[in-house]
Amino acid sequence: MTESKQVWKGNVLPEWVDYNGHLNDAYYALIFSHSLDALMDEIGLDEAGRKANAYTIFTLEAHIKYLKEAHENEELHTNVTVLNKDEKRMHLWFEMKNKENTTVATSEQMVMGIDQSSGRPAPFPETVDVKINQFPGLPKENWPAGANTLMGIREKK
Repeated sequence: MTESKQVWKGNVLPEWVDYNGHLNDAYYALIFSHSLDALMDEIGLDEAGRKANAYTIFTLEAHIKYLKEAHENEELHTNVTVLNKDEKRMHLWFEMKNKENTTVATSEQMVMGIDQSSGRPAPFPETVDVKINQFPGLPKENWPAGANTLMGIREKK
């Protein structure tokens, strides 16, 4: 997907590895949280931008799919695609990949912009909106296969 942008890169730290010998599920979530923080920096909502605009982003919903094990010291990176957006929300698709560029996990997130003065949802500041609009939204027919899918036990036929 050419619409995605790399936002985070790092290695699996020893303290992130669980009793099964691979990245613990909580640390997948941590990496995706760091990835959202990196996206916020990219669109002008780093610490200075949050302070100047009295504005931040809250995560409303997140869905992680664990696709492949990651092991101690393994190099990982995350890419983000903006699936959809409106004046105060973004529907995001993060992919965590290894050095071979194999997808290890995905995180689909709905995030909302918040005016820190009122604590209420509010439209993105103009400078932030301009940067968000550099990420084109995707028509639903171009979304990744795992996006916007229901979770549940599938009936055997």
